[in-house]
Order: sequence, then C-alpha cells, then structure tokens
Amino acid sequence: MFRTNTCGELRLSDAGKQVTLAGWVQRTRKMGGMTFVDLRDRYGITQLVFNEEINADLCEKANKLGREFVIQVIGTVSERESKNKNLPTGEIEIIASELNILNTSLTPPFTIEDNTDGGDDIRMKYRYLDLRRATVRQNIELRHRMTMEVRRYLDSKGFLEIETPMLIGSTPEGARDFVVPSRMNPGQFYALPQSPQTLKQLLMVAGMDRYFQIVKCFRDEDLRADRQPEFTQIDCEMSFVDQEDVISTFEGMAKHLFKELRGVELTEAFPRVPWSEAMRLYGSDKPDTRFGMQFVELMDVLKGTGEFSVFNDATYIGGICAEGCASYTRKQLDQLTDFVKRSQIGAKGLVYARVQEDGSVKSSVDKFYSQEVLQNLKEAMQAKPGDLILIMSGDDAMKTRKQLCELRLEMGNRLGLRDKNKFSLLWVVDFPMFEWSEEEGRLMAMHHPFTHPKDEDIPLLDTHPEQVRADAYDMVCNGVEVGGGSIRIFDPELQDKMFQILGFTKEKAQEQFGFLMNAFKYGAPPHGGLAYGLDRWVSLFAGLDTIRDCIAFPKNNSGRDVMLDAPSCIDQKQLDELNLQIAKIEE
Repeated sequence: MFRTNTCGELRLSDAGKQVTLAGWVQRTRKMGGMTFVDLRDRYGITQLVFNEEINADLCEKANKLGREFVIQVIGTVSERESKNKNLPTGEIEIIASELNILNTSLTPPFTIEDNTDGGDDIRMKYRYLDLRRATVRQNIELRHRMTMEVRRYLDSKGFLEIETPMLIGSTPEGARDFVVPSRMNPGQFYALPQSPQTLKQLLMVAGMDRYFQIVKCFRDEDLRADRQPEFTQIDCEMSFVDQEDVISTFEGMAKHLFKELRGVELTEAFPRVPWSEAMRLYGSDKPDTRFGMQFVELMDVLKGTGEFSVFNDATYIGGICAEGCASYTRKQLDQLTDFVKRSQIGAKGLVYARVQEDGSVKSSVDKFYSQEVLQNLKEAMQAKPGDLILIMSGDDAMKTRKQLCELRLEMGNRLGLRDKNKFSLLWVVDFPMFEWSEEEGRLMAMHHPFTHPKDEDIPLLDTHPEQVRADAYDMVCNGVEVGGGSIRIFDPELQDKMFQILGFTKEKAQEQFGFLMNAFKYGAPPHGGLAYGLDRWVSLFAGLDTIRDCIAFPKNNSGRDVMLDAPSCIDQKQLDELNLQIAKIEE
C-alpha cells in the first residue's frame, strides 16, 4: 500500500501509531538540525519532521525535496509542540523514519497556495496544477456533493435519469449551434445540443413520466462570467403537471440543496414576481432582491414641471434612493456619472438630488426646478434627510430601465448590500411569449417555440401575439438566473400556429421539428419542465464571481482551452476525409 492514511485524517487520538502517508510537498523549512515538510494531498496537509540527530542521512534526503515532489513517508504520529489551530491536523506531526521519492517535479510556474501568485491565464494553462489548490479543489468537491444531492432528491420524487444523444440535428432557433461534420454522410452535419429540449419532450410522449439528466450543453455565443461554450444543466421534465406542480417540485429541490450543502433552512415560499413587475421595479428579469432601492417612475413629478428639456423630452424618467448617501462628494458623483456613460451601459448622463438635514433638496438641476417640485420628488422617492436620489431618463423606457438597473447594482456593490452569504430567491413568472428581433425583422420566441401560452391569452395569438404571456418561469437567486422552464405545447394544432407566428413555413417547420410534431399525433400528455444551471448553482454556493472555478477544465473569455490549445487546426488528411475545404479569410 502506498498509504495507510490520508494527509487530512490523523488526529491527536492517533498518537503513537506508525503510519504511511503519500502526497505532494507543499513546502519545506529547515530549522537548525530539524527539517519540517508540509505534505499535501486532496484531503489536507500533515507536517512531517526529520531529525538530523536521529537519522542524518534521512534528514539530508529531506533537505533535497523540491516543491510538488511526490513522496511517500513512513513514521510515527506524535503530538506537536507548536500547534496550528488553522489546520485540522494541526495538533500532530509525523516523526519520519523512512522517505521514498516517488517522483520529482519541475518548479511550478505559480505557488500552489490559497492565495497564489498566478494570474488567470497562467493558471488556466496549467489547470492540473491549479486544481491542487485547496480553494479550487473545494469547489470541485462542492460540485460533486451537489450532483449527489440532486440525484438523491429527484430519485425520491420518482424521476428516472435518462441519457440523451450528444450528436443531434441542428435547430438554429436560439443561440448558435456547434456543428460536427459527418464523415460517413458527406456534406452533412450533426449539432451538439444547446439543450435536450425536444428529446426530453419525446421522452414524455414515450411515457417516461419523470425524467432528469445532468447533461452537457453547448452554445456558440459570446462569453461572460456566468457563461461557457459548454456548460452543465440539471435538466428535468414531468408529465401530467401544470405550472404549480413544476414550481413546487423544483422549489423543493432548491430548499433541499440549501439545507444539505449550506445548512440554510428556507421555510417560506419563494416570492413570485410577474416579468412586467420585475422590469418596472428593477429593470431586470433576474433582479437582485438582497437589497431594496426599487425604481420609482417620476414622469408625473418631473416632466413638464420645470425647464429641463432632457426630462421634458423623455418618455421615461426613473429614480432610485440611496439611503444615507447625501454626503457623497462631487468626485464620487462624477464617478457614478462616468459609470453610466461608459459604452456597455450607454446612458447620456445622471441627475442627482441630495436631501439635506433640514429636509430641503439640493439638486444638480436646481436652476430648472422650484423647491416645491423638488419636495414633490422627495415625497415620491420616500427619501429622508441624508439620502441621495439618482435619476435617469431616456426616450426608450425598457432601455433606460436596464441602464438604471446597472446603476442600482453598482450602488449595491458600493454600499456592501450584495453579501455573498445572504441568499434571496424568487420566481419570475408570466414572461412575454414573444420578443421582436430587429436583426431578423420578426417575432422570436422569448424562451423557445415549444412554450405553452397562458390559456387566457391564446385568443390573442390571432390578433395581438405581442401581448401573449407564456406559461414560463425562471428561478432567480441573488440576481442570477439559476434555472428556468415552462409548460410545453402538446397540441399539434397549437404548435403549428406557434411556428406560423414565428415565420416558419410548413415545410421549414416539418424539416426542423417534424419528428416532434409527428410524435405529438400519438397521444402526447400535458407536460412541462425546468433546467437548472449546475455551474451557476455551485458558483453561488461557493461565493464565486465566475463559473470557471467550479468547472474542472474551463475555457477562457475567448472560448479557448489554453491548456489543450483548442480549438486548433486539423491536418489536410482529416479535412479530406470529411469533405471539407477551409475558406481563406482576407485580413
């Protein structure tokens, strides 16, 4: 045996035992005639002691150990004189009697410590070394525990774990597909699934009743902190259910995960906020409700009540109240103005108003408004002395609300209101069925073409489809969409109508989705489901700002795997086998 115990296992109660440990050298320290070695494995760190007076040859051998050498040591567990309360094994050490070097190591390009000196790029290039760090390893362990709890919960609810294929037909309605050329079918391509959506619906037609899968999905889209080109979903579908059944089942799963993995007991039902209300109060369909600062519409207060043309010409004016921030300096206010003007937010400016200690209001647009109007502003915002009112306006209400949302989140960050150890969950419901695409020049499905409209809105499909609401729901935690789903269409005629509204010809609909529509003709049950983002759940529980550190081998912000140097070119022989030619792109 290479080891009798792990490096995180031994305690003071094991004193006197002879043990064998194996792992990596974290660090060595020479103090007089003694050499101390911290030995690390996945389970923890144990201190080894080599005494020159007892065995000079062994101590000399220990002095030659380098960082990340792989070693085996035999010795006796002893009580440690200088105890380390920060380590579970900090009360003991191993008095070494034998040392075997199993493998040497080059000097790592960064320190394998919790607080490493390696930047993102170098750590991604040497990800196998980065994974040795306790902070990263703990994220992977958390991910494992979460998948085990997911399986345990869903199994208890009668779900079957069923795999669906990775090589499927392309359905470009949505994000871009990753495509895979077929050697045996020249000129034809598979696609990697963006989700198993249609396949899990077919499983419902097949009578599988309750399905789940922890599944890889692929989307060829621009990356951000909570996106990767390949990601993992907890994908679920249920038959003979309505929206209430699905929400109840998966709210229960979220509560189970919080209890088992975070020790947090969530007893109250999660609030349900209609999409229109979320946009009106927060400017986002995934609002962070850990703090208030809800929007107040100010059209009645500020439009036409003064000589400020920016407000008089606006179609939307909204504000937020930052409690206790009236003391902000001009420099701080200028920083906020620069923040909302930057390209990714794109606002033209920011108006502020301070509520003074005497109750009067001092504003950046004082000269355009009477004190009476500014007092009306204070009342509308329910602002108190010492509060700061921040106002934005524009000629596009939805766009301006989204800009105000970014300002609200920025203020939440500055005021320390977005505590990673506090969790606020809600459901956003009653999404619009469709959204207009300027690029396509047509209505697009806000979720996907298989989402069922709310029964009371079905008559509007023929007259005002843009007003139709969907039986769709998203779960939001701390401003992150952690999952979403819908009740599905199971009536072939309603599905036909949906494709017509989306601009599909009968031929195109049959070509892309004929397999599903044909299946519906053989007795499809009412069904619905949800998909959680596993990576997002783990990152929230771990308190991470990005999902990359809870994925064993992630891509960088350019979608590249810098460790494997992928994507990469393939040789001409492979291209010939696949009947592919690479077009030359002029710079």
